[in-house]
Amino acid sequence: MEFRYQDPYPIQKDDTVYKKLTSDYVKVEKLGDREILTVDPKGLELLAEEAMADVSFMLRSSHLESLRRIIDDPEATDNDRFVAYNLLQNAAVAAEGALPSCQDTGTAIVMGKKGENVYTGVDDGEFLSRGIFNTYQKRNLRYSQVVPLTMFDEKNSGSNLPAQIDIYAKKGDYYEFLFLTKGGGSANKTFLYQKTKSLLNEKSLEEFIKEKISDLGTAACPPYHLALVIGGTSAEANLAAVKKASAKYYDHLPTEGNEAGQAFRDLEWEAKVQKICQESAIGAQFGGKYLTHDVRVIRLPRHAASCPVGMGVSCSADRNIKGKITKEGIFLEQLEQDPKRFLPATPPHLEEAVEVDLNKPMQDILADLSKYPIKTRLKLNGTLIVARDIAHAKIKELIDSGKPMPEYFKNHPIYYAGPAKTPEGMASGSFGPTTAGRMDVYVDEFQSHGGSMIMLAKGNRSKDVADACNKYGGFYLGSIGGPAAILAKDNIVSVDVVDFPELGMEAVRKIEVKDFPAFIITDDKGNDFFANLAH
Repeated sequence: MEFRYQDPYPIQKDDTVYKKLTSDYVKVEKLGDREILTVDPKGLELLAEEAMADVSFMLRSSHLESLRRIIDDPEATDNDRFVAYNLLQNAAVAAEGALPSCQDTGTAIVMGKKGENVYTGVDDGEFLSRGIFNTYQKRNLRYSQVVPLTMFDEKNSGSNLPAQIDIYAKKGDYYEFLFLTKGGGSANKTFLYQKTKSLLNEKSLEEFIKEKISDLGTAACPPYHLALVIGGTSAEANLAAVKKASAKYYDHLPTEGNEAGQAFRDLEWEAKVQKICQESAIGAQFGGKYLTHDVRVIRLPRHAASCPVGMGVSCSADRNIKGKITKEGIFLEQLEQDPKRFLPATPPHLEEAVEVDLNKPMQDILADLSKYPIKTRLKLNGTLIVARDIAHAKIKELIDSGKPMPEYFKNHPIYYAGPAKTPEGMASGSFGPTTAGRMDVYVDEFQSHGGSMIMLAKGNRSKDVADACNKYGGFYLGSIGGPAAILAKDNIVSVDVVDFPELGMEAVRKIEVKDFPAFIITDDKGNDFFANLAH
């Protein structure tokens, strides 16, 4: 057999629209017969800084077009339209440049492909990191990275560094990039399944996908751009392809395989998986057709004894942006600057929401909520206590040591969230909900002490939470995952730190809200909206 080299991922074209940042920082020099593109490292710093800024406040036009299609689709449910409309409003607020689209401004990720005739003379990762650092320092973004001091002791890095930077070598005299900011919610919905050849038939694959879509849930803020990758020379190669496919980086792969093992998109299975997602009835967070905007299915070669399958999503904060450096200059993908143009002239029609006064005594609020079934849409007014992972762990430590639970955990609903920095002159930074499921382990114990009786967050939860609510008379309310900017602008009146200030964005806060949107997801009778969908 003759040797044959195959580019593993033969991307056939790039139809990205780029804007030119500058002609500075690049020059062409001769080295013998070769032309070398010499890049001043400050150009790397500039590109990373601008990329992280743009992707935190703006979205791709194609993503916004997908949201508008939900509103215009006669088969979409009212809940689908409500979510899509809120996400478009949020995009319009974020594009003003003060409030990022999501409070979880993510892990900064850079994938670069550096041509052999590109010279920088430095550790490129350092200068890309400098640019990332600049944006997180200057803009109203959240520092989400915690660094380990020992196996169990951690602290916030205070800069959102370190970033994940992966640079590959390639032919040519240009440098291309994919920048992403990946929030914890969507990152936690990346899955690897080590399967075998037995999966590779129509019936088995379809059953497998239906099961995993049901498990996916809404914790990562749908509607999703879903990626499913089947095969891979290693588990690591599979998951790297998942991330790039969810960012639309592999949209222009071939649509058929060959004997050399090129990666390809399977359009037939993309349509099948999209149909499975629509028929799941999970919808755009609260039931309906639009769990996903679209699906990418990538098929890769594999070892005969292994068939890795990876699944992941890009969420409603679809933060992906391309960049490139050529002899003409430094370029960055053009994102949408005017999201308002995608909003309909009038909001979608919805039944009037039930108003809930959070400043009543807790028992009175519980009695009011008990009158309504799951799926009821609410407007919350009054005081919430904000607490998430580390704060919950701290309060459990208090209980375990024989100390009482803080009264604020008993007297007010608990909002699982962690804000971005507050813009000057505003009451709050972007402040959307975090994933509820991470706090499931605390619910039964906390409710037994009279705390966490009303919880507000995003996504589906375990049966243990429904059982605890049934036992102790509690509620879980779902908030829309994604529109963090508009919540800060329109619904959060004030924010004050009340405990554990050393925890930074994870400190316990008291916030006052007006007309804060929510749905009853789990009630005091043990009914659970998402469990009903699963059946």
